[in-house]
Amino acid sequence: MPNPQIAPTSLAYFDPGDGRRIAYRHREAKEGSPTVLFLPGYASDMEGAKAEAIDAFCATGGFGCLRLDYSGTGSSGGEFADGTLGRWLDEVLGAIDLLTEGPLIVAGSSMGGWLALHAALRRPARVKALLGIAAAPDFTDWGFTPEEKDALKRDGKLEKANPYGPEPSVTWLGFWQSGAEHRLLNNVIDLTIPIRLVHGELDQEVGLGVALKLVTDLRSSNVQLRLIKGSGHRLSEPHEIHAILVELLGLMERI
Repeated sequence: MPNPQIAPTSLAYFDPGDGRRIAYRHREAKEGSPTVLFLPGYASDMEGAKAEAIDAFCATGGFGCLRLDYSGTGSSGGEFADGTLGRWLDEVLGAIDLLTEGPLIVAGSSMGGWLALHAALRRPARVKALLGIAAAPDFTDWGFTPEEKDALKRDGKLEKANPYGPEPSVTWLGFWQSGAEHRLLNNVIDLTIPIRLVHGELDQEVGLGVALKLVTDLRSSNVQLRLIKGSGHRLSEPHEIHAILVELLGLMERI
């Protein structure tokens, strides 16, 4: 868990090239050490328990850590309704190109795991390892019933009960359409880097079958899935975060 004696890095902003105001926190790496790029999940931000634990872990070990809020979320500018997977991927790639140097480990939570896979595919010279935390590639496909997809097309958005708060979870048509354009599963995912996946046995949002399918589709021969018995989707309890950090340390030892 985060060490209260480790001061958080300052909040800063960058523009990926079209006037967007993207919030980030960047902890510089010691010379020769990798940087961990943490990507939050859908409608989440960089101030969550997993993000802060990874940042504190990096600070203790002298590793770099970059975390950001996608446009329309957290401290970034813009409207959430304008967010699409492609738009947020552009912001992730902009952060890699503009804010970092040297080797990267991309760690993505839920939807962030989907973006992490795309970032690794698009920046193969930079991304040396990947950590998926309840990774949810293609969730705009398998995560919606035919009736829900019809409602999205008809109404332009879909509201579903949010298990983590009183406000409903909203999916906008533009995001759903962008997700269809960025599917990865059921094809070879051409990554050969070390990849670690951490998944909860009782994850109701991203079933274990998604993680197993991802293991199968990845070209890399260095892929391991760590299953945590009794855990759900959030993976934010102390023992779950410990498991995530163990896998992260193992990746750092391999690059």
